[in-house]
Formats: sequence, C-alpha cells, structure tokens
Amino acid sequence: MWLPPEEVPLRSALRLWVTQRSSGHFVLQRRRGHGAGGRLTGRLVGALDAVLDSSARVAPFRILFQVPGSQVCSQIASGATLEEAERHWAWLEQNLLPSLAVFDSADDVASFVTGKVKALIAEETSSRLAEQEEEPEKFREAWVKFASRFNFPEAEKLVTYYSCCCWKGRVPRQGWLYLSSNHLCFYSFLLGRELKLVIPWVDIQKLEKTSNAFLTAAVRVSTPGKERDFAMFLDLEEALRVMEQLADVTLRRLLDNESFDLDPPLQEPSQITKRDLEARAQSELFRAVFRLPQQERLQAVRDCSLWTPFSRRHTAGRLFTSDRYVCFTSTEEGCCRVIIPLREVLSIEKMEDTSLLPGPVLVSVRGQMAFQFIELKDRDALVEALLGQLRRVQASRPAHPSASQASDRTPLVLRATSTCSDHTFGDLEMVSSLRSEESPHPEAPGAIPPMPRGEEEKTRLWRDHLAEHGRTVCMFRTDTTRRLVATGLPQSLRGRLWLLFSDAMTDLASHPGYYGRLVQESLGRGCLATEEIERDLHRSLPEHPAFQTETGIAALRRVLTAYAHRNPRIGYCQSMNILASVLLLYAPEEDAFWLLVAVCERMLPDYFNRRVLGAQVDQSVFEELLRERLPELAERLPPALASLSLSWFLTLFLSAMPLGSAVRVLDCFFFDGVAAVLQLGLAVLAANARALSSSRDDGQALMLLSRFLDHIQSEDSPGLPAGSHHAFLSDDQEPPPVTDIGDLIRDAYEKFGPQSVEQVERMRCRHRIRVLQGHEGTAKQNVLRVVSPEVSFPLGDLEELYDLFKREHMMSCYWEQPRPGPARHDPSRPYAEQYRIDSRQFARLFQLVSPWTCGAHTGVLAERTFRLLDDSMDHLIAFRAFAACLDTMYNGEMNEKIKLLYRLHIPPALTEDDQDSQSPLKNPLLSTSRALVFGKPNDDASDYQKQLKQMIKDLAKEKAKSETELPQMSQREFIQFCKTLHSMFIEDPEESELCQAIATVTTLLLQIGEAGQRSSSGSCSPDSGEGPGASAAPPERDAVFADTDTGTAPRAEGDWTVSFEHILASLLTEQSLVNFFEKPLDVQSKLKNAKVNQYSLRTSEMSSQLLPELQPDSDLLG
Repeated sequence: MWLPPEEVPLRSALRLWVTQRSSGHFVLQRRRGHGAGGRLTGRLVGALDAVLDSSARVAPFRILFQVPGSQVCSQIASGATLEEAERHWAWLEQNLLPSLAVFDSADDVASFVTGKVKALIAEETSSRLAEQEEEPEKFREAWVKFASRFNFPEAEKLVTYYSCCCWKGRVPRQGWLYLSSNHLCFYSFLLGRELKLVIPWVDIQKLEKTSNAFLTAAVRVSTPGKERDFAMFLDLEEALRVMEQLADVTLRRLLDNESFDLDPPLQEPSQITKRDLEARAQSELFRAVFRLPQQERLQAVRDCSLWTPFSRRHTAGRLFTSDRYVCFTSTEEGCCRVIIPLREVLSIEKMEDTSLLPGPVLVSVRGQMAFQFIELKDRDALVEALLGQLRRVQASRPAHPSASQASDRTPLVLRATSTCSDHTFGDLEMVSSLRSEESPHPEAPGAIPPMPRGEEEKTRLWRDHLAEHGRTVCMFRTDTTRRLVATGLPQSLRGRLWLLFSDAMTDLASHPGYYGRLVQESLGRGCLATEEIERDLHRSLPEHPAFQTETGIAALRRVLTAYAHRNPRIGYCQSMNILASVLLLYAPEEDAFWLLVAVCERMLPDYFNRRVLGAQVDQSVFEELLRERLPELAERLPPALASLSLSWFLTLFLSAMPLGSAVRVLDCFFFDGVAAVLQLGLAVLAANARALSSSRDDGQALMLLSRFLDHIQSEDSPGLPAGSHHAFLSDDQEPPPVTDIGDLIRDAYEKFGPQSVEQVERMRCRHRIRVLQGHEGTAKQNVLRVVSPEVSFPLGDLEELYDLFKREHMMSCYWEQPRPGPARHDPSRPYAEQYRIDSRQFARLFQLVSPWTCGAHTGVLAERTFRLLDDSMDHLIAFRAFAACLDTMYNGEMNEKIKLLYRLHIPPALTEDDQDSQSPLKNPLLSTSRALVFGKPNDDASDYQKQLKQMIKDLAKEKAKSETELPQMSQREFIQFCKTLHSMFIEDPEESELCQAIATVTTLLLQIGEAGQRSSSGSCSPDSGEGPGASAAPPERDAVFADTDTGTAPRAEGDWTVSFEHILASLLTEQSLVNFFEKPLDVQSKLKNAKVNQYSLRTSEMSSQLLPELQPDSDLLG
C-alpha cells in the first residue's frame, strides 16, 4: 500500500533491511529475517517481528524514495508480499520514473514525488470508501472542491475524479482530474502556481491511449488546435473508459438528437453517476452481443454453467437476464451462445441441489427443449426475479400461436409463409435461377421441385445440425453453426434461418396482424418518404425477373411504405430498397418486413438516417482494423477508398457483388452481425494487396477493387448476371480471375476473425466521437463558407465568433431547465441555421462582443436588437443574422450604423413594454412649443432657423423615397434614440465633446420635428418664412406625452416626427460624431476577452457570484 512520505535515515535502514532493487530515485527493500536463508542478524530480526503485537509489526517489504546525494530517504510504500511490492515498483517504473528527468533541481523532484504519492493515497482511500457506501464522504469533499475551484452551477454534476499529471510541454503538473456531466476539468496547484483547465466534452475530437519518451502510457485529449496528455493514473484503463463513456453520451445527447435515445438514468445530466455509465455500457454490450431490441436493459449477470447436449458436458459461461430475454454465452469465445425470449419459456424451476449439480435451474421452452443451468449464485433471488418477469411477459402476450408452435406444426424445410398474421398478402412468385419456386401449399411435400445436389447436401447437413442444436430461436449457436453458415445456407431454408439468427422471429410472433394494419394505414398516405420510395422502386434489382412485374414491385412498395409509417424518424433511406428487395426473394412479405426492422433498428443502428452516422462509424472502425491488420497496405491505399468502403457497409455488399455471392454475405451478417462485413472487407483488400500497392493513382485502385468484386461468384450461381460488368474493361484488358465467395469468406474468418463484439463496440464508441465531430467540423466550414461573403470579418475572426455562438447554445443545454428542445439544434436545417439562440443567450453574447456597450443600458439595447433580428417571430435567431448585425456594428459605413441604430428605436425593435422603465416619456420633460438651443449665443438662433428651412428643402425628395423603407420616428422613439447615443459615449476619451455634439444635434432635430409638426397641421409650411418658434399645439394635447403611449399605432396628422435622413444629416454636421462612428474597431480583443469570460459571465449570472480572477497559468477553455 502507498504510505505518506516519512523520512528514514539511510544508515540505520541498511542494518535491518536488504536492498532488492534500486534505481536512480527509488529503492525496493526486504526486511531481514523474511524470505529464504539469512544469518544470525536476520533470524533475530525475524524473531523480533514474530513476537511483536500485530499493530507494531513492520511490513516485510518497502519502497524508499531518495534524492541523489542525500543521506535521508522517505518511505512511500510497503507490502506484505513481494508481489504487492513489485506491483508498486512496476507502477513507479512505468509512470513516475521517466517523468523525473525533466526536473532540473532536486527540490522539484522531491516536491513532485511527494505530491504524487499523497494523491495516490487519497485516490485509494476514496476507491475503498466508494465500495462501502453510495456517496462516500471523500466524494462529497471532492465535489465541494470541484464546485469551489471551477464555480459551475449546481446542475454541473461531478461523476468521478482521479489523481494524475497533466503534461504542459515537457513539464508534468500533478493535480486532480474531475470528470463532470458536461466537462473534463483539471486543477493543479504546484510550486505556488495554479493551473485550471476546462474542456467541454463537445469540444473533444479524440480520446486515445498514447506514449512518448517520458511516459509509457497516457490519455491524450485532442481538441481543436490543442492536445493534452494526462498520465500517472492509478488505473489508466478505467479512467479512459469513463472518459469515452461520458464523451459518447454527451456528444450523442447534444449533437445527435436525430437518432439517439438516452437511457432513463442518463436523460437528466445532473443525475448522471459513474454507476449509471457502467450500467449503460454493459446494457449496450449485452444488446450488441445478442443483437436485442434497444428497449432491453440488462438486469442481472451470473457466472454459471450450461448443459450442452451436443458436447455432452456442462459449458462454463455467463447468464444474462433482461426484461424479456434470458441469454447465455460461454467463457470460451464462440463455443456456445443461446438466446431465450421469455415468451418462448414454459417454466422456470429450481431442481434438487446435489454435489454433481450444485444450484441447478431448469428452463423449459416450447419446441420440447430445456436448458439446465448449474453453479448459479443467489439462485433463489434470480429465479424469483425471472418468474416475475415471465408472468409480466405472459400477461402481455396476445392469444396467438407463437413462432415455435407454428414451426412445431409445420416442417421447417417446407414452411414458407407466416402463420402469425391476420392479414395475408400473396407471396412473391419468383422466376429466378437463384431460388426454386415455392409451393403455395407448404403442407404438400411433393409440391417442391427437386433440389440440386449441392442444395440436397446442405439441406441434409442443416437438418442434422438443427435436430441436435435446436430448430427455434432458442437454438445453440456454436462454432459448428458458424462454419455451416460460412459454407452457405440452403435456398429453401435461407429466409427462415435469417429470421432465427436475427431474432426477427420473436418480433413476428409478438405482433400478430401488425404488418397488415400498417399496410392498411399507410395506403394512400403521401409524404416525402413515399415519393422517394416510388422513385426507387424500379431501381431495385431491375435485372431480376421478380421485380420486372407489378407483383414484385407492389410487395416491395408495401414493405418499404409500412416501415416508413412504423418509423417516421428513419422513414426511407436509399439502399433500403435494395436490402428489402433481396429479403423478399427469400422470405414471405411479412417476414421480409420484420427482417428489415431487425436490420434497421437492431443490427445496424444509426445506419438508415439522413446522416448515415452508423455506417460512417463502422467505416472508420474498418480503417482502424486495416491499419492494425494490414499496416503496409493501409499506408498506400488512396483516400478515395473511404467512399467505396462506405458503400460496402450501407448495402452489405449487395450493390458491389453479383447477387448470388452477396446473399452469402447476408448469411454471415445475420449470424455474426457487422463483424462479418468488417472481416470480409479486410479479406477483399488483402486479396488485392499487391495490385493496390502498385496502382498508379486513386482511379486505378478503385477500378481494381470494382473489377475484383464484380468477378466474385458463388457455386450456387456460377454465371454472372447480365449487366454486372461495371468495371470499365477496355478492349485490351483481360478480365480478372474469378474468385469463389466461399474461399473469400473462409479467408475472412481464418485470417481476420472472428472479431470480438466487445472490441468492435469499444472501437465504435471511440470512432463515434470522431465522426460526430467530423460532422460538426463540416457544418462549421459550410457556415463560414456561406456567411463569409456576406460580412467583412476575416475568416479567423468569423470562426471564433461562430465558436462563441455555438458555445452559448451548448451552455444552455448544460444547465437550463427545461432543457432546449430540437428547435435549438436541428441538423436538418441549412448549415447557417442549425444552431439558434434565444434572447437571454443573445444578451450575454451582445455584452461580450458588441462594440456598442452602453453601461446599464446595454441589456435594453440587446433586447431591442434581438427583436429586430427575429424575423420569423419564433424567439430564436441563427448565426447568420447574428454575424450580419455585428458586421454592421464593426465594419459598416457610418450611414449603415446610424440606420441600424435608427431601426433599433422604432417598432418592432421598440415596443410598449420595453425594459427601459425610466423613459422620460412618462413625464413631459421636453416641450415642442419652444426652440431648444444648447451652447449657442442668442444671436445665432436665426442662423439655425435658416439652416432648418434649407435642410427641410434639401431632404424633401430623400424623405419621400425613404418613407417606403423606414417609418418616421416619433418623439418617444427619438428620445430613446438620444438616450442610447448618450450611453454609448460614457467612458469614451472624448466623452465631453461627444455629449456637447449630441446635445447640439438633439436641438437641431427637435426643431426639425416641430417644424414638420406645424407644417403637417397647417399652421405653417416650410416656405412660410416663420421660425420654428412659432405657435404650436400645447404640450398637454400632444399624443407623445399622453399617459398611455400609442406605440405602433398609426400616427395622427400633426404628430412630432423625424426621418432617418433628418437624423443622418444632423449627425454629419458634427465632426466628433462622425469620427466616433467611423473610427476602426478592434474585434479581436473583444473575441479574446469573450473567450476567457464567457463561462464566467454565465456562471456568475446563474449563481449570482463572480468567478475569481484566474492566475496567468489558467486556461479555462482547454
């Protein structure tokens, strides 16, 4: 165990201890008198240790830390056995010793080692406490420290924490890594310097295990433009696994709301725990191994043994239970796997416990099968839980014959139509050399035509195998089954076996009449999916006779339309038509529908949606396997291979190979899942490795692969279909040799398989992060491409502005209640409108990046700006509008800036319930019956009157034109306009001069408004020669000063108004105002400050506390 560093004199240590190992800084010692041999001194020491009280005894092994040149060392670990001490020694050699070389002084080395050992002790203690209680005190203390150090809102839940080192350059910083529901955080305080890192999970692009010259193992966290290495974990694999799980859950929750449904315990991020993450990971692995519906949740796992009649022995393995299934897999990979739907179970009984059969449980199922489990721990509780689940399943089961009962009544080889449906649709009449015509009366044995010799042998082998291993969905799935599948399924049994292997048989039996109802409900309903289906119907195997008639086309239409009606979130995607048409060749229509359900919803999740994320993830997994298994070839392959291999996954090779060979791939896929496609893809590349390595360019490499796949044949259909030669052969090129699909599948299993489901799922999790971030990167680049031509910001500044906009949206998803729905992030919208923010988020961004800061008035101006930009009136704005508005503020001409300010002070931006409650409109502070001249001698008043007359004449034409574009501004709105301008000048170096200038302009504009008011009321005209001070309506009769504002109502004749042209011309008369609006503005400093303070502003708003100032070494954005 690790011990708090305690100094030990080196000379006295050598008297009672013997050095076993030594390095530059560490010494492993054994106490004399322990172990083999020993002289008199050792025997005396051993005897002394033996008679001492247990509390005073000394551990026989210890590890010392010594600074070179010092006579004092510190004990940092001890062990009761040599194995325990060697485990600690190995950890020091692998993690700590290589890092000490970067320190220059002995004091730094001692401080670093001492801090690391103390952290390890704390982590060991917290781990032991975590095992003893749900929320140990140490975890609560860590949560308090996490909250105080990073000042997140209470909704930010700490999930777990680790002691580790963060490498900053070549210098390690010992500290604590906190993993919370939305962030990865690191805190260190070493040698008087504080370091804080905050990395949102949505910013992480890659998590990987790595090593360098100083570290044997570390976790590298990659974000845009940065990489951070975290090392010296007590358990690096566990830390990496939790990081991957948290990143996966958060990214899918925030970026993949199109196709991802969270488990109930994870739907609220503030309630996520490490236990919930582990439970979710185990449930996902459980569903992947047995390919079960997404609704299944793992309930219990027990080690046990199962009687396997084909081997005449009990096979060790594990029992898994969920709400509707009992499953078993052997400890030995591939030896045996069993899936038992509870709807097929007749009874669950405890048998007599004997020495030969300890703790036996018998599970009887339909089809005259029974499964005997022994060596089950907590047998009574497990059986009681299973009986409860069985009662619930039986209570919800419809009163229709099950799939097993149907198979009991009908011979397996002859059954061709579903017996579970209340609605019947004629089976497809196949005219194909790939499959003999099925009899419309399966009960008549003589109706089936003779089978080819190869088919007879395959059918006989499968009949014998099913008789021994079971002929229902509860069959024993073994290596022998896999070998039979690899050799090809009999044509007559293919559809039925696909149903069993995929467990679509259970869905078929559980939903009698469901397909017929779907067909009836979807008939005549038009939507985008049905339009796409109609367009693709005649492109589905057009060369096959079955789809050259209306019968086949109609059946395909019904299957695809029914599925689109069942699952509108997926609807219809291209390549589903090819898959469904092949399924219809080998299965009745209703069976083909449920096979399609199994493929789309269980076996290939996320494949069939708008972004085909699942296929891209598996294609990325395929590339990693290629680098591992065929590294030399991987270096030479062209980048264009990605698009080709992606089609392999999307269509399961159905569009890449001749049909007779492609269905053999489907055989393996339904038995082994996507792992069969992965290893077959590797076999295809390995078979062409030499030719691909010597190819001149991408086009030649792709042509080689296309030609190879085109000339793969099956022994069942040796002839290539007409029109299948799409490999662009020229006259002088010889066709490539024909490859047998059986040989290719055999090579795939022998050289590259079978792939571990756990390994594939772990790789999927890791690559899903990269694929999602790749989509985000593509969306970002498209947004910049669309918006960049419309604004004057440099591309780098526009990119930072987009990051701030997106981060503001994300923070609302982290902590707001209720959480924003898909309206805030919709991947189906145009790129520039996928992320949208509301008024509160806009106000925070406005405060951070807008150059028009107005002190306390900033919030009011931000609210008005938001209302102006919200054209759709849905209270959300997109990045495009946000960027255009800021571009006007920073880069617009003076007239554009004044026009924007003008629009911010008229409806719809200015409303009756505007936040500016201190508006002078509530009281008649200004009178329109007198001229206001500030800072001008009395003898100059007449000059102003002449200027007013001339200005009205000059702007008459422009005013007439602009009335169609911008409405005139009332006195109420004008006063708000002036107030905003005055607020913008506060703390400006030229504040006094600007205030004087705006006062002059205000006077001028008030006189213009009065002149216009008198002119429109008929009391005077612009050419009358009367001054602005002539008589006007009394102020108490002016609608502007009424107690109830008229707001956006039409202005009555004679109201005080000014136009945009009046305001612009008046502002242009003051050079200081012109200089203010035309001076260059630095957006980069604003963006840099916003990047640092965005989190601070949000958290201070939520917690009403200000975040303490960060140390210079801090990095709040990773």
